[in-house]
Amino acid sequence: MFGVFYMAKYSDEFKLKVVKEYLEGIFGYRILAKKYEIPDTKVIRRWVRAFHSFGMEEIKRKRKKAVYPVPFKLSVLHYRKRTGASFQDTAIEFGLNNPSIISHWKKAFEKEGMEGLQKKPKGRPPMSRKKKQKPKKEMSREKQLEREIELLRLENAYLKKLNAFQENPNAFLEKHKQRWHSNSTKKDSN
Repeated sequence: MFGVFYMAKYSDEFKLKVVKEYLEGIFGYRILAKKYEIPDTKVIRRWVRAFHSFGMEEIKRKRKKAVYPVPFKLSVLHYRKRTGASFQDTAIEFGLNNPSIISHWKKAFEKEGMEGLQKKPKGRPPMSRKKKQKPKKEMSREKQLEREIELLRLENAYLKKLNAFQENPNAFLEKHKQRWHSNSTKKDSN
């Protein structure tokens, strides 16, 4: 993260000015860092190496973040492991202007394997239109039987009331009117 922060902090013109000043041979890394209040000489070293390896275009900030395929990332990591090259040398070998990205790939690969090297979506995932169903809890056989008995009791009571209604609808309605009336007066008194 160190390199990423400092690479993006300075303008392209400023970076080029510092690199040219270093290449003229008047000042070294340490003096240039003090002169321009750059906290670490590694930043200037990186700019100079990028300029030597790739020219002025690599010093310039990238306006669009590059996306690298997984096989490319694997070949970079394999090269570094096989040769023992530094992050900087590996970045130069593969044309990358930011060596710290290789360090990120290495950590992600060590932590998550191939999954860690794949592009991850940014931000919050989109909301789905379907409601998420709650996972069903496993019921014991005893609970299942109790539930089935309760459902059968409800069904039986319903059928009895349906049968009573069909035999004499007026008596059924009159009986239940009284219940509804007494229930509503109880509610009103509370």
